[in-house]
Amino acid sequence: MFRIDASTNRINPLEVKRFTELGFGERKHLQEWLENCPQALAQADGEELLIIQKEFDGFDDTRERLDLLAIDKSGNLVIIENKLDDSGRDVIWQALKYASYCANLSKSQVVDIYQRYLNQKAQETDQPPASAVDNLIEFLEVDGLEAAQINRIKTQRLILVAARYRKEVTNTVLWLSQFGIACQCFKVTPYKAGRELFLNVEQIIPTPESTDFMIGMVAKEDEEKSADTEQKHRHTLRLKFWEQALEEFSKSGCTLYNNISPMRDHWLSAGSGISGMPYQLIFGKSEIRVGLSLQNGQAEANTFVFDRLEVQKDTIEENFDAPLIWLPLPDKKACRLQYTKAVDGYDKANWPAMIEWMVHHMTRFENALRDPLRSINQQLRQVSFEHSELP
Repeated sequence: MFRIDASTNRINPLEVKRFTELGFGERKHLQEWLENCPQALAQADGEELLIIQKEFDGFDDTRERLDLLAIDKSGNLVIIENKLDDSGRDVIWQALKYASYCANLSKSQVVDIYQRYLNQKAQETDQPPASAVDNLIEFLEVDGLEAAQINRIKTQRLILVAARYRKEVTNTVLWLSQFGIACQCFKVTPYKAGRELFLNVEQIIPTPESTDFMIGMVAKEDEEKSADTEQKHRHTLRLKFWEQALEEFSKSGCTLYNNISPMRDHWLSAGSGISGMPYQLIFGKSEIRVGLSLQNGQAEANTFVFDRLEVQKDTIEENFDAPLIWLPLPDKKACRLQYTKAVDGYDKANWPAMIEWMVHHMTRFENALRDPLRSINQQLRQVSFEHSELP
């Protein structure tokens, strides 16, 4: 790795260091870095991981601890084993043991493990703990935890992290990949330039170029072996519901959804006049909802619109003829305001009444927000936000 010196038009090599000579330890440093920045282990496609436990020792009849436990966007558990300057000979054996232990964890056990992790984090920061259920629903992008497929059979993944890998480790990882066992090796290298320290994280197995191919082959094989019946059922159910709902909207005075097609998702969006801030209908197993989702890529714009709507809260709710739920969601980029109703959503006998409720309340919702949004949109165009990624 080289540093570019633009003033001299030269490049200067950075000094490769060992973790131990810099005074860094496995648990106190490397593990802490990855826990708080799991995107360092992102693949070329920018995969997201959610850390749900560290130093996990909840295995029966053993005192062993795995370094980090995560979950990916598909609901698969990811076992992360960290080593420092050398992988050692036994890291594969350790990771496989932990994967076998985790393979038996049920969805409720995974939620409980994550909640204990959140409770511990809250205790360390003297803050109220977040909800594991809510976080998982948002991360997995499902309309309820019952819809999430978590830790299915033969889906556990392994991630190994070390500065140097022994040949017996890399050979074994490549051999395991032939049997559909997802195992990645990341090489971590510390660098020093003067008083500055840098860390390079590089996926070496499988190579980024071959990752998509290998994942695709495994996914194809899984698809051929067994169809995901439950997910297909939900998709079919949602498609039929939206077909009926859109038919009723087309007969109503609400024109928001006139040019919207039915989808398999649990939500259906329509433009509000402000970019990235759509009206939304939500169809869930236990709840239906009308709302406005402020999900513009610039968090400041979402807050700007939300705050100005909230100033007019009394007038908006009076025009809507009911109190709304106002969700500023300060820890997230999006804000929402919504109105909900508890239902048995997957009982088709309830659909006519549910759709009638949606049409009636979305009509009132749009009427209550039309003028405030138009005025705020004019203000929004006159404001410039400097977008920056959160650290």
